[in-house]
Amino acid sequence: MNRKILKLENLLWFHTICRQLHSLCQRRMLAQWRHVFSSTYAVQTAQLYTRPWQTDALIRAALSQRRLLVTKKEKRSQKSPLPSTKSKKEVEVWLGMTVEELARAMEKDIDCVYESLMNTAIDIDSLETHSRLDEVWIKEVIKKSGMKLKWSKLKQDKVRENKDAVKRPQADPALLIPRSPVVTIMGHVDHGKTTLLDKLRKTQVAAMEAGGITQHIGAFLVSLPSGEKITFLDTPGHAAFSAMRARGAQVTDIVILVVAADDGVMKQTVESIQHAKDAHVPIVLAINKCDKAEADPEKVKKELLAYDVVCEDYGGDVQAVRVSALTGENMMALAEATIALAEMLELKADPTGAVEGTVIESFTDKGRGPVTTAIIQRGTLRKGSILVAGKSWAKVRLMFDENGRAVNEAYPSMPVGIIGWRDLPSAGDEILEVESEPRAREVVDWRKYEQEQEKNKEDLKLIEEKRKEHQEAHRKDREKYGTLNWKERSYIKYKEKRQQQPLKLKEKLERDSNVLPIIIKGDVDGSVEAILNIMDTYDASHECELELVHFGVGDISENDVNLAETFHGVVYGFNVNADNVIQQLAAKKGVKIKLHKVIYRLIEDLQEELSSRLPCIVEEHPIGEASILATFSITEGKKKVPVAGCRVQKGQIEKQKKFKLIRNGHVIWKGSLISLKHHKDDTSVVKTGMDCGLSLDEEKIEFKVGDAIVCYEEKEVPAKTSWDPGF
Repeated sequence: MNRKILKLENLLWFHTICRQLHSLCQRRMLAQWRHVFSSTYAVQTAQLYTRPWQTDALIRAALSQRRLLVTKKEKRSQKSPLPSTKSKKEVEVWLGMTVEELARAMEKDIDCVYESLMNTAIDIDSLETHSRLDEVWIKEVIKKSGMKLKWSKLKQDKVRENKDAVKRPQADPALLIPRSPVVTIMGHVDHGKTTLLDKLRKTQVAAMEAGGITQHIGAFLVSLPSGEKITFLDTPGHAAFSAMRARGAQVTDIVILVVAADDGVMKQTVESIQHAKDAHVPIVLAINKCDKAEADPEKVKKELLAYDVVCEDYGGDVQAVRVSALTGENMMALAEATIALAEMLELKADPTGAVEGTVIESFTDKGRGPVTTAIIQRGTLRKGSILVAGKSWAKVRLMFDENGRAVNEAYPSMPVGIIGWRDLPSAGDEILEVESEPRAREVVDWRKYEQEQEKNKEDLKLIEEKRKEHQEAHRKDREKYGTLNWKERSYIKYKEKRQQQPLKLKEKLERDSNVLPIIIKGDVDGSVEAILNIMDTYDASHECELELVHFGVGDISENDVNLAETFHGVVYGFNVNADNVIQQLAAKKGVKIKLHKVIYRLIEDLQEELSSRLPCIVEEHPIGEASILATFSITEGKKKVPVAGCRVQKGQIEKQKKFKLIRNGHVIWKGSLISLKHHKDDTSVVKTGMDCGLSLDEEKIEFKVGDAIVCYEEKEVPAKTSWDPGF
């Protein structure tokens, strides 16, 4: 303040000095011309030029008063200092926080966040309370709210020590002992894989399969008369179970490829060959159904040459055995070929230390809880062992073989059922033994944390993509409304929204009628996986949207029915049951429960349900056809009405039906008749060979000789979905 006063004083003094110099100059000029002017004039002039001096005195007085006032104010401010501006509130924020979290951190209402983001590139309408905000918008909200930003590191960003369980290092070759081979039987559906295994086991497996088709992996230990043991995995041959076949190939040592001698190489045969090659597993060829008259084993061998499966007869290394699963012919030869190949592979394993294995199948048993079928690959599994598989862990309470008999120990290559899982692991998960329950929980927590981290990364990536889309849309809107002021822009946007609201309601009603929500329940994890894989091929969303609400393993529960009621969906069960209480509850709530034992029946049912949601197709069914022989017009009142003279060539024409006029193969009119006469009498039906006159409900249509009039009726026919699952 003092500096400002000094500057003002300097300017005023400078102005005063200028005036004084000017006055001195004027006085000198007056002294030279004094003798010319009278004394009165001289006095007046002197008085006139003394005024600047009086002005200087006034300025000095004003400055002194100003200085006094400023001094008083400064003293007053020193005595009672005014409070300084309040320090800004510090808000702790982090990347990826939601609208609700930001409002809570600011201790403000959510509307405050929305208001701060108005007139920015972000789309307010699409912003929900759980929407994640980018760094730019977090800063914008804090700035507009007059607060201070403080970045906080998320807990997720803290580096956590890897607590996962891993496989042991390779064992000392001296500790390895020979083990039984794990053999997977693969091939096309209905080529006799299960019957072949049935003969080896001398049990009736195929008879128990629904429709004679294997629908999940069966793991069996077969003891041969020679004392050798082979673990067989019977994989499904149906097209739906590709993932199961791939999993079977990855845990096996040898693949027995079953091909029917009367059918040859089929689609799933080729797929099985590819799975074996991908897993680098040797193949033994079993040419089945050689007892049939139309069998041609040589044709099968030649067809396989196209897929790099070269039999020993053709100079290759693939053993080919002609068998008949039905009669048992050459069963021992096939087993011996498998054992011979296993000996060449020198299969060994370490039976000591922590257990390692693979989950083959998993399912939920009503009395025993989550159950898995597993192949032990290393170590010896005993009761009480602590296992980890995927994001689940178990303390082994009970183990049993393929016949349901309890076993105390499971060695390498042995298939075993395990009870004691806290949750149901997925088929294909790796099994590892850990030292204690706390360690098992630690491993599972780490794996869940890793999964959550991956999900967060994917979410942030999606958010960034959405933000870019909104920015681009906002930029286009700015270009569109660039010349308008904010009031005009708001009014136009309001009108557009009002016009869109009825359309959105109509679209929502159409969408609700063209959506099929479904709930899938299966007997084992692999079966559910197969059904979901088939659903992934669904490509008819433009006709009817297929919405998966929930899927799981086990019998149909009350929760499934409640979900189906909420979403107006259908419950599909595969190899599972729904007890009377559940069925009564479903009937009361109007929920459909569809149970199936064969997978392709379930898919056919699903196709029918999808088709039922589609609007009917209107088809035209011709009733009769007439040709125009002459044209003329009649006068009705003041109007001239064109009339066609026709002869019915096929069927009959009925006045109440619909008609179309065809000229040179093109339909030029569709509609109804206003009159139909036979000679001069009105009639409703004209039959083949009869002449008639007719006029249309549209006067502008001109008839020409040679045109055809077709009488037809419309019938609504149920539409069929265009989705083809591939089998």
